[in-house]
Amino acid sequence: MKIIIAAGTGFLGRNLKKYFTGKGNEIYILTRNPKNENEIRWDAQTLGEWKHVLENADMLINLTGKSVDCRYTEKNKKEIYSSRINSTKVLQEAVDQCVSKPKVWLNASSATIYTHSETHLNTEENGIIGDDFSMNICKSWEEEFFRVKNETIRKITLRTSIVLGNNGGAFTKLKMITKLGLGGKQGRGNQKVSWIHIEDFCRAVEFIIHNKNISGAVNITAPNPLSNKHFMSSLRKEMKIPFGLNAPVWQLEIASIFLRTETELLLKSRNVYPEKLIRNGFEFKYPYLETAFQDLI
Repeated sequence: MKIIIAAGTGFLGRNLKKYFTGKGNEIYILTRNPKNENEIRWDAQTLGEWKHVLENADMLINLTGKSVDCRYTEKNKKEIYSSRINSTKVLQEAVDQCVSKPKVWLNASSATIYTHSETHLNTEENGIIGDDFSMNICKSWEEEFFRVKNETIRKITLRTSIVLGNNGGAFTKLKMITKLGLGGKQGRGNQKVSWIHIEDFCRAVEFIIHNKNISGAVNITAPNPLSNKHFMSSLRKEMKIPFGLNAPVWQLEIASIFLRTETELLLKSRNVYPEKLIRNGFEFKYPYLETAFQDLI
């Protein structure tokens, strides 16, 4: 297949490139700083010569968006919003100009679109979508993506949870704080953590590509979310760290200022279930956290 990954130099993009290249596919990366012939310069907001690479593509994956791991200042809020909306909009313009359009288009989204829930399990059909900055970003992002209907293009938005991998993402930070003895529960520890192993993330993307019954929003998460308290204790156990200091909310609020991040990233309960993947026959290699940790650590 010919696969285009927009913003493919980050954690998810690098792993998708490695996974699909290993299966003999042809990968092109849209990036601000190209370093080889398979990387093409774009600014994620204006049409350019890069649009020609979309011709005859089997798949387009858009992962563009400023990281939410920052303080939610007005400036950062605007960049988080515009980076997602503008990239989706300009890719649509480029796709519209293609003579032979991509067959499948996967656009990033987030499991954060669902409201904080410790008891309600959010599927694609019964998920409760709330109303705050993060959820509204996801809603606007998906609305822009589905605004234009192309009969020849199957569109899927990936509501991805925390992706666990050793070469980037949140997991490297979680391992670091656990090594330092700070791997206790965060806040009350009751908040649910939805997660997925990086290998299952790549396998799920491949499964979606080949399964023509799947379209619309898809939850990209393992089928067994668990509490933050359980998540951190499992991590300590696998890393053989005997203790981990708990972090009350007031402490996290202070720490988040110095770390230039937001406590929501740790305290929001993401209780999400991948109903569409399961219903269509996807089998997780790592459905349980313990086996995922055993593989990664």
